[in-house]
Amino acid sequence: MIAIASDHGGYMLKEHIKAYLAAKGITCEDFGTNSTDSCDYPDFAKPAAEAVASGQCERGIVICTTGIGISISANKVKGIRCALCGDVLSAEMTRRHNDANMLAMGAGIVGPMLAERIVDTFLSTEFEGGRHARRVAKMMEIES
Repeated sequence: MIAIASDHGGYMLKEHIKAYLAAKGITCEDFGTNSTDSCDYPDFAKPAAEAVASGQCERGIVICTTGIGISISANKVKGIRCALCGDVLSAEMTRRHNDANMLAMGAGIVGPMLAERIVDTFLSTEFEGGRHARRVAKMMEIES
């Protein structure tokens, strides 16, 4: 199960990605928002990130206009490594080297077709481990 959330600026792309994943047989738990009415991204990033941190959802996808605010908000939840990606290589490398468990995108930056490719890469790329595991552990120690 994939946690998914957005603010009003990311709502349309969130809905597109939800439908895209559903067509591939991937289930999403939607943490809102449910319209293009102005709202605050932390209100939706936090419960989505908590679902990933708790293990309720395997990974998460959060979207706002730039992806910046919603990624910062998600990263405030202990255990989250949310990477803002606007290209496929970044999505691949953040999984391979950082074991990112959440993806942030900016709906004003990436269109639906690129977003699909970013999501596919993020969800299909495995963590390499090895020396990267040591670095991820050091990164997560910063939280304590």
